[in-house]
Amino acid sequence: MPEGDTLHRTAAGLRPYLVDRVVTSARAQGPGRVPQVDRIVGERIDVVAAQGKNLIIRFDGGLEIRTHLRMNGSWHRYRPGERWRRPPSRARLVLEVPGSVAVCFDAPVVELFETRAETVHPALSRLGPDLLSPEFDAAEAHRRLRAPGRAEMTISAGLLDQTALAGIGNIWRNETLFAERVDPFAPIRDLDDATLDRLVATARRLLEGSAWQALGRAPLRIYRRSGRPCPRCGTIVRSAPLRGDIPRTTYWCPSCQALGR
Repeated sequence: MPEGDTLHRTAAGLRPYLVDRVVTSARAQGPGRVPQVDRIVGERIDVVAAQGKNLIIRFDGGLEIRTHLRMNGSWHRYRPGERWRRPPSRARLVLEVPGSVAVCFDAPVVELFETRAETVHPALSRLGPDLLSPEFDAAEAHRRLRAPGRAEMTISAGLLDQTALAGIGNIWRNETLFAERVDPFAPIRDLDDATLDRLVATARRLLEGSAWQALGRAPLRIYRRSGRPCPRCGTIVRSAPLRGDIPRTTYWCPSCQALGR
C-alpha cells in the first residue's frame, strides 16, 4: 500500500501539470458507486495535495476528488495521445486538461464531494496529524496514541492507525520500530512517554527523507529481511503477520528489539 511519502511524491509530480488548468474532460468507471465527475468539466484545479494516504484534488467551484490507492492503485500522467502503460479498462478516473492527461488506475476509492463537507467526511475528518504536514502536531499525535482505547494495542498497530497519526504504512512502521529498537509487539501502555515521542519523531524523519528523495524511496534496513542477518547485530531477522483487515507483515530483530532490552 502506498504510504504518505509516495502520495506526497505523486502530488508533487501531478501538481505542475494540473494546478491552475481547466478540466476539459473527466470520466470515471469501475465497481461500486461511480462519481459524476462530469460536474468538474470547466472547473479550474486549485489544489493537488496528499493528506495521509489520500490524494486530494480541489476545484475552484467548491468540489474535490479524493482517491485512496490501497494496495494496487497508482496515478499516471501522460501527454495527450500518448499510449498508456496500463489498459484503459483499469482506469478508475481520467482527468484531461490542456497539455496533460492524469489517470488513476486500480484505486478502490474514488469519490467526489463538496469541499465544505471535508470536516464531516467519514475518513478525512478522523485522520490524525499528518506526519508530512508542515503543521504537524507531535503533541496531538502523542495524545492520540495515549488514548485509553489504544492502551492494549501493540505499538505496531498503533503506528498504523491513521486516526492516531496519518501517513505511515507498513514499510516505515517496521523501519521506525527497528531504528528505535522497540519491540513491535509491546502494548502501547508499556512504553514510556519518551519512547513514544522518539517513535513519532523518527517516523516523521524517515517519511520526510523518503518523500523528497529524488530517485524514490530511501534505503531500507529491516523491511523484507526475514531470514537474513540484522544489519546492526547479525541476529537473524524474523517476520510474522500483523492481524487486521489488510494483510501486513512485521519484521523485527529479536535481539535489538527485545522488550525490556
